[in-house]
Amino acid sequence: MLVEDQLFCYMENMQVPEVLLNSMKYSLKAGGKRLRPILVLATLNSFGKQEDIGLPVACAIEMIHTYSLIHDDLPSMDNDDFRRGKPTNHKVYGEAMAILAGDALLTYSFEVMEDLVTKGIPANTIVSLVMEMAKAAGPTGMVGGQVADMEGEGRSLTLAELEYIHRNKTGKLLGYSIHAGAVLANATKAQQEILKEFSDHIGLAFQIRDDILDIEGEAEKIGKPIGSDTINDKVTYPSLLTMDGAKEKLNYHILEAKRLLENLPLESDLLFQLCDLIAKRDH
Repeated sequence: MLVEDQLFCYMENMQVPEVLLNSMKYSLKAGGKRLRPILVLATLNSFGKQEDIGLPVACAIEMIHTYSLIHDDLPSMDNDDFRRGKPTNHKVYGEAMAILAGDALLTYSFEVMEDLVTKGIPANTIVSLVMEMAKAAGPTGMVGGQVADMEGEGRSLTLAELEYIHRNKTGKLLGYSIHAGAVLANATKAQQEILKEFSDHIGLAFQIRDDILDIEGEAEKIGKPIGSDTINDKVTYPSLLTMDGAKEKLNYHILEAKRLLENLPLESDLLFQLCDLIAKRDH
């Protein structure tokens, strides 16, 4: 896969302490769905553009996502022992090194964005994409959502409060992935607005499916024990809406996402296919 190869090209020849590099690579090599990088490339593909233009952004986003998982798994947060079927980073390298590996991946992601210059992307576009990535990952995006998620543990939440958590914790980075692909594909402002609404729907759909899998999934496929949300006393879509209600909500968001795509002049069905992948995934 393009992203897989490029990710580890960026990790080669780094002049950093070996244990830090190994810790960074450990979590990157754990695999995962690579959904965010795929969304960048699929958006470019759908507009008939070369996918490799988006590789620096796709890899930077995956580094940010990986850092967030390393930190999420720490004892002070979700306290998970397994991620993607392997011991979590802090179980292998210790808490201090896991924190530093996450810090390194986050900051290195911005350095990687500079590689857009080699793809012929104008400097002002790169600056704009870097700023938007920072917003999606930072206090007004993913980190803010993580805080709301932690503060919501052990409390009763409304559907609006739950959606706020997931629009930020999960949705902002997913949405940025599509936005970046659209910008690099020279989509119009009107088309970008449609894709923003599309990304809102698939971001919520992704999280609803996650909550369903935490109850109905198979630990071997998910790569961690079932029921972790219940153990951490988190409100989920099934706990709030019932399982049938959560599945109905999932279907609603997928159908709305597809309806929005029908208003775009796409040259491939990749984004439609990703809707189905999100709705039916088993891990």
